[in-house]
Amino acid sequence: MKEIEKIKFPIKKEMELFEAKFLKSMNSNVPLLNRITHYVVNRKGKQMRPMFVFLTAKMITNGVINEKVYRAASVIELIHTATLVHDDVVDSSYMRRGFFSLNALWKNKIAVLVGDFLLSKGMLLCIDNDDFDLLKLISKSVKDMSQGELLQIEKARRLDIDEETYFEIVRKKTASLISSCCALGASASGVSK
Repeated sequence: MKEIEKIKFPIKKEMELFEAKFLKSMNSNVPLLNRITHYVVNRKGKQMRPMFVFLTAKMITNGVINEKVYRAASVIELIHTATLVHDDVVDSSYMRRGFFSLNALWKNKIAVLVGDFLLSKGMLLCIDNDDFDLLKLISKSVKDMSQGELLQIEKARRLDIDEETYFEIVRKKTASLISSCCALGASASGVSK
């Protein structure tokens, strides 16, 4: 069994149910948008972020996963996917996971708008269900990720990055999203702050 499958094993059922809920969360009444989101869903990664949400929630609740946890996993995956789409535009990257990126196939304008759509779907999923605790956690993470990306761009231009700044960039761009996954799983499970 591959390492990723070992990690996923305790939450296999939850991840399967999540797939269906996540697909539903991306629905739109715009045919072009549905084609693009279908393309995105069919080229998904390992889905580590939703896995962290479920593993944290399952650990806290002794295995009981509620609907809010599924929403938290969907929110984090929507936000993460939006950031990847935007990153491909910012970096002029035309490949993602061995396939053409959205900006390679549909150009930057459409890719940015799809990223914005995914970001707004994530926020609305929280707002529509009064999950303001989840919205606050994910908003802080998006802010940190944006700051980290801009700091990296600034330091790359100046070529004056030191070790402390490097770790700040890593913390903001990567660690903030991973830590928010665990915080979302905990908060969605009803634990106190």
